[in-house]
Amino acid sequence: MADIFERLLKNYGPIGQHRERAHGYFAFPKLEGEIGSRMKFRGKDMIVWSLNNYLGLANHPEVRKADAEGAAQFGLATPMGARMMSGNTNYHELLEQQLAEFESKEDAILLNFGYQGMVSIIDVLCGRHDVIVYDAESHACIIDGLRLHPGHRYVFKHNDLEDFEKQLQRASALVEKQKAGGILVITEGVFGMAGDQGKIKEIVDLKSKYDFRLLVDDAHGFGTLGETGAGAGEAQGVQDQIDLYFSTFAKSMASIGAFVAGPKSIIDYIRYNIRSQIFAKSLPMPLVLGNLKRLELLRTRPELKNKLWENALKLQKGLKEKGFDIGKTDSVVTPVYMKGGVEEATAMVMDLRENYGIFCSIVVYPVIPKGHIIYRLIPTAAHNDEDIRLTLKAFEETKKKLDAGDYKVEAIPDMAEA
Repeated sequence: MADIFERLLKNYGPIGQHRERAHGYFAFPKLEGEIGSRMKFRGKDMIVWSLNNYLGLANHPEVRKADAEGAAQFGLATPMGARMMSGNTNYHELLEQQLAEFESKEDAILLNFGYQGMVSIIDVLCGRHDVIVYDAESHACIIDGLRLHPGHRYVFKHNDLEDFEKQLQRASALVEKQKAGGILVITEGVFGMAGDQGKIKEIVDLKSKYDFRLLVDDAHGFGTLGETGAGAGEAQGVQDQIDLYFSTFAKSMASIGAFVAGPKSIIDYIRYNIRSQIFAKSLPMPLVLGNLKRLELLRTRPELKNKLWENALKLQKGLKEKGFDIGKTDSVVTPVYMKGGVEEATAMVMDLRENYGIFCSIVVYPVIPKGHIIYRLIPTAAHNDEDIRLTLKAFEETKKKLDAGDYKVEAIPDMAEA
């Protein structure tokens, strides 16, 4: 009989295999100081492009005040227990009502976490006869929810409507053959890696031809897209055609928690059957009160979203003018595509941090194909023109070094914590 621990220690995984050189620097880094566009990393000042603090609410004075007052009044334990048993309050219900209203839906339910929430939503919606059709570049929370699904699932090429319809046809044929089950389509409002919006409008147009329900994960669109900030559905003019709208508080709201909104009858079904909420402690009161304040600011301070987009467009325009490939992003998420191996990418990251004071996230193999590098820059309302100017200068100079082969090293630099 094999020892489970022995098997794990023989293969730490594609990222874990680099832990002895990477921990604390390339993986699990520690940013210190007040959350904002400038923070410290290993004692050095950094311009930070890795935080999903889109609207700059993390340290907004009204938010800090609401968080502090909520903790002072209720502590972190209130309410005790799961919502269904003893953890419900008027404030939880008020936040749900306001979220539903903001998203033009009949009702909404709070979730403790975005990742856990999406996994559990898929579980509660779909049985073994139901078929799921989903985008190939769906977030890990969707993929993990699909792994738990006992029925069939069909994946369509990213934002490829021809392939999407092909998979819909396969799903429809299977449901007809089974004489049981239905179809759930899952896509994202904004794909967090590439920054392109999901083709929600084109997908809902096919509702007249096929029978399916649509679940949209709009983690990156909520608060950033649409006239009011209601998200990708609003931006594309089809919010009313999204059956279930999901988002997290971890991005624009710079908080903890999530929600799903939709028809009252379906949300009520979810409320009474979603395992991750029925068997988990309720969202603590300070978070609920803080999220009420964040939602208020999101709704009433359009200048925050305007500033976010002003910064994003300046950054994206500057990158394109300097010859960088930022793909097909039509959101504030700003990817920068380059060529190179893992070793080159880590050497470049070191140069950016140590010599230019630029901290941003990098994506390499096995997340993307070998020989490719993606920097993902997350602009926020907290950034300013000087942040953007210095970052563009740093990218221009380090790109020249990359192209000249200056970053070619035999192994990932050893930057692990001592």
